[in-house]
Amino acid sequence: MILKGSQRSGAKQLGLHLLKTDENEHVELHEIRGFVSDDVIGALREAEAIAKGTKCRQYLFSVSLNPPQTENVRIETFEQAIRSIEERNGLTDQPRVIIFHEKEGRRHAHAVWSRIDAETMTAKPMSFYKNKLQEVSRQLYLENGWKMPRGLVDSKERDPRNFSLADWQQAKRIGQHAGELKESIQEAWAISDSKATFSHALEERGLYLARGDRRGHVAVTFEGEAISIPRATGRKAREIKARLGEPKDLRSIEEARRRIAKDILPRMRDHLKEARSKAKAELSALNARRQAMAKAHANERAKLDAGQKSRIEQEARNRAERFRKGMRGIWDRLTGKRAQLEKQNQLEVLWALQRDREQRHALVAAQLKDRQRLQTDIKAVRSKHARALRELHFDTANYRLMKRGEVPKPKSAFDRLEAMRDKSHS
Repeated sequence: MILKGSQRSGAKQLGLHLLKTDENEHVELHEIRGFVSDDVIGALREAEAIAKGTKCRQYLFSVSLNPPQTENVRIETFEQAIRSIEERNGLTDQPRVIIFHEKEGRRHAHAVWSRIDAETMTAKPMSFYKNKLQEVSRQLYLENGWKMPRGLVDSKERDPRNFSLADWQQAKRIGQHAGELKESIQEAWAISDSKATFSHALEERGLYLARGDRRGHVAVTFEGEAISIPRATGRKAREIKARLGEPKDLRSIEEARRRIAKDILPRMRDHLKEARSKAKAELSALNARRQAMAKAHANERAKLDAGQKSRIEQEARNRAERFRKGMRGIWDRLTGKRAQLEKQNQLEVLWALQRDREQRHALVAAQLKDRQRLQTDIKAVRSKHARALRELHFDTANYRLMKRGEVPKPKSAFDRLEAMRDKSHS
């Protein structure tokens, strides 16, 4: 599984983030260890209070554990991963919080440790923690027989479409998924061989080649956002220059925005508004299904938890009734029968805990399959409407060609790319 860690402060903010239910369909507190408080925010605030007696400012170590999308990962696997993280980073027995999140049919975990050693009032050193997390990640892929991502095998092979939080936030402001935004620029690069063909390929996708504020090559989106082309494609600046020439020969971002406003926005606003309205309506229906499913799944889990709790209490009473009282009880102690019963009860408790954990794992696994099927429908709808929007941008690009007296393209590069994809899948 992919492990991402960071040293940080902000106990309350982190606690609120971990408990967010608007971004996650299910949030489950798995464990609070080493804290007096039994709630997440209270526990992390304890770590904050203790850290005030030290010079440490980043007193928390937070790790997200993301298993492969297609794997049904057991809780024990997450627990083993967390133990390995502790051992390699010197955090064994440090206070910690573990929370599970579920979203879009995927389950992942967050573990947060206090770095402060309460006995010495010093912070645990976190040197080279990224390398250590990567080692644990590789070990998990090998031990569980999962297909290892190329970037984990060799850092040079990392997918350039991976994007940071800043990329995602920028894309969110313009209503487009960051991965799709980068992929669009990469596709334009892949099917072009010159500045002219790259510029037109970008325009077919609603992006416009321009000169950035730092004199680099950028793609300006239909909404006016500037995206660095070297960052989006994962190419070196000199490679970009070799194909596209010097940035100084391009229009500035401001000029690109004026051009968009003049030539494109007035004509396409109504068409895009209609297309987005249709997408919103269809996705809203699917979102209603998603919310109803999340509620039904939560009710099923609550019902199971209540049933297991009732059964545990009844089984505990039954085990207690095995012990005789009075003289018979004394006789049982003398003959060793009570010791046998105690051992039997202990084994039954362990068996019952494992049985209940298996039962809950089976329920969660079945629910995740249901949610993944729904997510397949959601992705199909998103893809359909994304294609419709891209075709609108292609029509706009052709209109501009005709306005300049040039011959419009008979078939879009987007359609050629789709044909290549279909061929590769067949």
